[in-house]
Order: sequence, then C-alpha cells, then structure tokens
Amino acid sequence: MTDNVSAASDKEIWDLYDRDGNRTGKTFIRGFGNFRDIPEGMYHLVVDLLVLHEDGTYLLTKRSDTKDVYPGFWEASAGGSAVSGEEPLEAAARELYEETGLRADSLEFVGITFRDSSHGMYYSYLARVSGEKDSIVLQEGETTDYKWVDREGLLAYVDSEDAMTAHNQRYADYLDKLR
Repeated sequence: MTDNVSAASDKEIWDLYDRDGNRTGKTFIRGFGNFRDIPEGMYHLVVDLLVLHEDGTYLLTKRSDTKDVYPGFWEASAGGSAVSGEEPLEAAARELYEETGLRADSLEFVGITFRDSSHGMYYSYLARVSGEKDSIVLQEGETTDYKWVDREGLLAYVDSEDAMTAHNQRYADYLDKLR
C-alpha cells in the first residue's frame, strides 16, 4: 500500500475506499492475487457489467485460465478494477471496451455491493449495446471465448453449478424480473 500514486507507474494502482464508499487517500499496487492483502475495512472499486444487445441477447465470456479468480469460468459480465482516479462510470466504459471492443449505448446503474473476502466495492451496471455481435474483440489475458445467449440461456447459466454466485447476487433483482 502506498500514499503516493507515482510509486509504480508501470503497475496498476487502485484507490482504496472505506465502507461508506469514500476515497481514503491511500492506494494499493495490484499484484497477482494480492487483493487479499488490502487492509481490513478498505476496498478497491470494481465495475461489473451485464451486457444486453439490442436484440435481447446477453453476452457470456470465458475467463482466461491464467486469471487469479475463477480461471476458465464462463461469466455473464465484463468488468474489472478501476484504476486510481477513475470514477465508476468511466471505469465501466473503459473495461467494457477493453474486454469486448464494445461501446455502450447506455450504462444503467444496478447497485453497489461490498465483498469483504475480495475487499471489493462493486458498482454493477446493465450495459445496453447495439451493432454487430460478431465484432467482439477479446482481451488477451482476460477472456478466451464469448457467446450470445437469449433470456432462457442467461437464466440457465445463472442457475447452473458453473455460475459465479457473487455475480448472480449482484444482479439478483434484475434476474428475478427476467424470470
């Protein structure tokens, strides 16, 4: 942890927040799996996007086998950690583009969830997109495959044993409305 963002310009630096969502003025340098080392009671900002195409299908992506959390799992999201100085919407738009090559027509706020186990403060969004569905550009080291599924396919995924339960919890109200 550092109080000086310039300490490692080639590393990803996260702002740390308190439980009320306020920046603490402290930062954390990301390393493989080291999010567990964030001090108790502090959180880093993570954005999570459920991607809905204008034709009513949802994007599922397969996580890289090299990821430190849920390697090789399919997920119904794009997203990741905000870098120091980013606001949630800015991070959401950046992460969506980096991981998929898509730009959102709109980002609809779903909610904020805190996860003590990952020291994450998750801002969740529904990203509405249009355009060619085969134009997805996968980000090396992040994702290895993608597919579009209809409403029933999304619900089948979230109800499966392979679903990422924390993600499902962040979108529980939205998923309940789909049912």
